[in-house]
Amino acid sequence: MTDSHYDVVVVGGGVVGLAVACEITRRFPRLRLLLLEKEERLARHQSGHNSGVIHSGVYYKPGSLKARLCVAGAAAMVEFCREHGIPHQVCGKVIVAINDAELPRLEELRQRGEANGLADLRVIGPEELHEIEPYARGLKALIVPSTAVTDFAAVCEKYATLIAAQGGTVLTSAAVTGIKRSASQDIVETKRGTFSTNFLINCAGLFSDRISRMAGDEPDVMIVPFRGEYYDLVPDRAALVRALIYPVPDPRFPFLGVHFTRRVSGRVDAGPNAVLAFQREGYHRSDISLGDMVSYLGFPGFWRMAAKHWRSGCDEFRRSLSKRAFARALQELLPEVREQDLVPGGSGVRAQAVKRDGSLVDDFQIVPSARMLHVLNVPSPAATASLLIARTIVDMASNNIGLAS
Repeated sequence: MTDSHYDVVVVGGGVVGLAVACEITRRFPRLRLLLLEKEERLARHQSGHNSGVIHSGVYYKPGSLKARLCVAGAAAMVEFCREHGIPHQVCGKVIVAINDAELPRLEELRQRGEANGLADLRVIGPEELHEIEPYARGLKALIVPSTAVTDFAAVCEKYATLIAAQGGTVLTSAAVTGIKRSASQDIVETKRGTFSTNFLINCAGLFSDRISRMAGDEPDVMIVPFRGEYYDLVPDRAALVRALIYPVPDPRFPFLGVHFTRRVSGRVDAGPNAVLAFQREGYHRSDISLGDMVSYLGFPGFWRMAAKHWRSGCDEFRRSLSKRAFARALQELLPEVREQDLVPGGSGVRAQAVKRDGSLVDDFQIVPSARMLHVLNVPSPAATASLLIARTIVDMASNNIGLAS
């Protein structure tokens, strides 16, 4: 026997799940909606452990879902913050080329950004870079003026407030333990009770592939967790960074590289690196789950990925273990920064979907299945684009699983 019936159940209380629930309650106010979150509080994982950057969309392949949703989503997020009084700042950023080999890639980024619809992108020389970021070093830099920062935990709190105001229910400490499917409805078993539903939307982030398998589907990906570790600049050296200083990404490697971010609070983050986590929620080197490790070590795509990226992976682990190595990487962008300027900061874990062939899923991946949608890959810029991602997911739900009816 179930505790209650809902028209829609959303699994996952991160920024994407909350945005989806908010969009459903806004668009379909007569539907009964339940959002399930396994933690005691919302946004405890990726959504509460990110840099707070509202990304511009300059990096993403033109025409990709990431590019389309990020550019429009960034503008929507800035407007959302303005409307609801959430702290934010449109500060812009500089992407800095530090050697000749990076100059063609910098120009390619400019062209890609313009193809994605970004305005006022401009390549500058070292003199103008010095005016914008006096302590940064580089041959040239790309100015991306639309980049902003905010507090995504505050954004999540506002989403939850809107869900409740629009008639939805948010239930925390409600980890999903089982899903049973029938011809007419699905039964969702949780630690807070059992619920029946007509439609289920899986936004479980680091556990999205497990929820998919729990529902009887077999995704063609495995979620592999990567921990990003940050240092903070000590307060009396925070003036070294005015806004955001980023490197030119190397297309051979899956992650961006260390950079500097002045948060909306004024604190300056330095990092992150990107190392394999030994637990799906492994925020510290000591966090180890044999079950989590066995699951991805037994996945053939993991070993194919490792064979391709082991050199860069070793470099990332070296920076994780050596503060001196981390500082040297930062000094390529900001020579003035010293090892003693850095104090341990926070960390986050990225849910990276890996295919069986070892390739990393780059774009957003949203998979319909009967009366369900599985959101299997929504890495950065998911928080930036959450309003537009939610609209896309709800459109798919309306078209593919009959939500509108």
